Amino acid sequence: MSASQQRTGRILLIYTGGTIGMGLNRETSTLEPLDFNHLIAQMPEFASVPTGIDVHQFPHPIDSSDMDPRLWARIVEIIVGHYDNYDGFVILHGTDTMAFTAAALSFMLQNLTKPVILTGSQLPIGQLRTDGRENLITSIEIAAAHHPNGQPRVPEVCIYFNGRLLRGNRAIKFNADGFNAFDSFNFPHLADAGIDIHYNDERILKPDYTRPMTPHFAMDTNIMVFTLFPGIQEEMVRSLLDMRSLRGIVMRTYGSGNAPQLPWLMDALSEASCRGVNIVNITQCAAGSIEMARYNGGFLLHNAGVISGYDSTVECAIAKLMHLQAHHSDYLTVRRLMNTPLCGEVTIV
Repeated sequence: MSASQQRTGRILLIYTGGTIGMGLNRETSTLEPLDFNHLIAQMPEFASVPTGIDVHQFPHPIDSSDMDPRLWARIVEIIVGHYDNYDGFVILHGTDTMAFTAAALSFMLQNLTKPVILTGSQLPIGQLRTDGRENLITSIEIAAAHHPNGQPRVPEVCIYFNGRLLRGNRAIKFNADGFNAFDSFNFPHLADAGIDIHYNDERILKPDYTRPMTPHFAMDTNIMVFTLFPGIQEEMVRSLLDMRSLRGIVMRTYGSGNAPQLPWLMDALSEASCRGVNIVNITQCAAGSIEMARYNGGFLLHNAGVISGYDSTVECAIAKLMHLQAHHSDYLTVRRLMNTPLCGEVTIV
């Protein structure tokens, strides 16, 4: 067993910011970041956790709206720097961009062999009705869970929230103010937590433990997201597609991948595709998959060089496109890999 696979009996909490670590400023009535080490010291629940816990706190906790690829790379650096010293990692993160970060990390931590669980809360952990305590304690328990042979129960990037363990690159935030903020509509839960935690082992990724985890840090942000809508204008679309620095587009279409049958739209998409712009078709629906052969509107997109995003979430399509474009200059390679499952992010039938 390699050093990275030997159990240490410890979990690392990485506190990036977010509501879970906020406190109320009595003078301004606004939420401000607190010292998370101090918060943990005030939580008696931690005395009963049978796992050693250390905390790595960002020097300046961030609002998750300010999350960006530079900070994703920083999280990867922290995990890589402590990989052999911990059985798993729990990332405390604001909910607004948690699904983006989870999707990005799933590609940036190639052949991950340990749990990386993102969690947070809708109410600060110090408030009476907070959901933060349960989310945090259960995330730690999941990160520490292992099979009798010592291998981790969930060796992949996940989001745990309100009793649901979700594959990170399948999750979306669908509720802005409820405790049930996240779900994965196109993929079943990896585990459900009630009185006990019920793991669905057949759904959990099985890494190759003979190979090391390979970190990636670069992301190409020369992409855009645009949503089709009735009345979309040619001038607006062409101004987007004609940008010289543009390398990729996540296009949110109707239903199973359909678009208005406008000759100018198909011509503009075809011109951009031939120029090397990677255009990925993602449904506007919360659930379902792209099937461009079903209706003529989708078939025309296929002929214009648009590639299917299958049942990928928008967050995942963005992260995957950023990752692939950063590591492959050839757009044909990017398109081929966008249509290839890399870490359980899409279902291709």
